[in-house]
Amino acid sequence: MASDIKKVPIPHRGVDYRGKVVLAPMVRSGELPSRLLALRYGADLVWGPETVDKAIIGTTRKVNPITNTIDFTRVPSFGQKHPPPDAKESVVYSIHPEKEAGKLVFQIGTSDPDLAVQAARLVAGDVWGIDVNAGCPKPFSTHSGMGAALLRTPDKLCSILEALVQNIMPEFEIGISVKIRLLETAAETEALVRRLVATGITGLTIHCRTTPMRPRERAIRGQLRMIADICREAGVACVMNGDVESRDQAAKLVEEFGVDGAMIATAAEKNPSCFRSEADGGLAPWDQVVGEYVKLTMDVGNKFGNTKYLLTQMIPGKQDAYKKCHATKCYTQLCEALGLEQLQEQARETDLLLDIDPTKSRKNKKANNKSAVAAGGNMANTRSDESRKKNLSSRGVTAAQEAPQAAVALST
Repeated sequence: MASDIKKVPIPHRGVDYRGKVVLAPMVRSGELPSRLLALRYGADLVWGPETVDKAIIGTTRKVNPITNTIDFTRVPSFGQKHPPPDAKESVVYSIHPEKEAGKLVFQIGTSDPDLAVQAARLVAGDVWGIDVNAGCPKPFSTHSGMGAALLRTPDKLCSILEALVQNIMPEFEIGISVKIRLLETAAETEALVRRLVATGITGLTIHCRTTPMRPRERAIRGQLRMIADICREAGVACVMNGDVESRDQAAKLVEEFGVDGAMIATAAEKNPSCFRSEADGGLAPWDQVVGEYVKLTMDVGNKFGNTKYLLTQMIPGKQDAYKKCHATKCYTQLCEALGLEQLQEQARETDLLLDIDPTKSRKNKKANNKSAVAAGGNMANTRSDESRKKNLSSRGVTAAQEAPQAAVALST
């Protein structure tokens, strides 16, 4: 890139999105274990899942000495004025400050400038970028005027970005970015992008689909160069998203469309080794990746339901391991089903620490544990083993040690 091209100054602690291939923000698929595995395979930056402003506001920041994570926790209210006396503390968001240092971007779901600043201020000292979600089309985000709904209220979206730029950027020395989708016409998209890059943001990610489009529909790239040119004129980094499947493909797309970086979503959910170039080994076999992921999820005390969900994305549906995984109810059963005998002892320990009892029905388990109710779609329970004095997140967003790089064989 020519040295004379304008660039918005990158704050001291902020990240520059140029030349990066990054992990997209994904609900359920962007928890800490997945982020750490993506980083291991070469992701340059990782986005956590969208976290709603009101979900993070009111949390308490805690350092977990067992897992070496920073956890933002609260006692869920379940919609009541006073939380039940037996309500357990929940983890809303968790960060591994060592393994994610300089690479974690916090995505916020918001439709209010003041709430956005309040929420961002709580986590800004522990992350390296704040990204506003203005692209999610799902009802849980748009129903409150957040996500893709902000594309219809550009004045509000710009006011949110300006508030974050004016308050968070100078105080915490990190950049502010936004993720959007295409509008119906190129003219509408151009007008919006010009307004957004004038707010003082350092980065803009464009998902190359319109709001009504779904992942099965091919990304539209005809407007990419126009968007990239507008961003470059303003000195703002432009990252593309949509049907990017590997690091090598990302490099070709960056060259073809003149964008600064690329974001991978679905392909990373299926196999995070997509961040590794062909020169470095390329896409790893699914069984190797699954073995590493299972080990890592137990190392970090990941919620079993989340682990199982991600495995059903990683394991090909025609494999026997897919059916076996579906039938499991705990880590012990999972490792047995996948032929991970060397992990059985750790699996039993993890089930004990997370208080997982596969003999209990799902209905009874929910009835006996009110704290299983999520708050704001972004919270989950923590369980305590008093004899060990360990506080592990059942949401899967705390970390201890990364799993070894060695491949783990699976029986199929």
